[in-house]
Amino acid sequence: MSSVVVIGGTAGIGHAFARTRVARGDEVVLTGRDAHRAGTVAKEAGARGIALDLSRPREIAGALAGVERVDHLVLAGISRDQNSVTEYDIEAALHLVTLKLVGYTEVVHTLLPRMAEESAVVIFGGQAKERPYPGATTVATVNAGVTGLVRTLATELAPIRVNAVHPGIVGDSPFWAGKPAEVLEDVRARTPSGRLARMADVVDAVDFLLRNTAVNGVNLAVDGGWLLR
Repeated sequence: MSSVVVIGGTAGIGHAFARTRVARGDEVVLTGRDAHRAGTVAKEAGARGIALDLSRPREIAGALAGVERVDHLVLAGISRDQNSVTEYDIEAALHLVTLKLVGYTEVVHTLLPRMAEESAVVIFGGQAKERPYPGATTVATVNAGVTGLVRTLATELAPIRVNAVHPGIVGDSPFWAGKPAEVLEDVRARTPSGRLARMADVVDAVDFLLRNTAVNGVNLAVDGGWLLR
């Protein structure tokens, strides 16, 4: 049985991954910004819930004080941000940059003494870093920063392995499932596999990165080859 911590495990892909590991018999801790929601979702999933806000990094150590052992750490907490240079929202930008680059790093810093040499970390990025869209100024920049974060952490924390997963458009995720059909169809038509990534695909990719002991410092795209066209 492994001890698994999922930061951002109350919804979306993080929650799907947490449920998968609970079903496997692992001991799972999941976090969310809201204490009540974290507790409720965790109880339903058979996990333990902790309130943690990645955008408030000085509070992270206290929030994780009760976590005793970490075999697998998944940093899946994200924030949807629409920001552009022409109409730049400084507060929104600071929130997202802090959440992903500072918050993620502080979680690793806090939990490092509770990891073993065989432990592994997976960080969530995204394909906006390769194909920005209107309003993706901060998202694309931060997800590009994740690639550098993975490399430096894999080097500094060795032999602990650190990898990142960069999903494309995940068609059945809560965010994308509600989008107009023509939007998703356009992306599907430009994807060589002929289908969009699914939440199950991303969960499987995260599991692979955690499990395969020869994979380290990798930024793995899960997009059906979307960037090829």
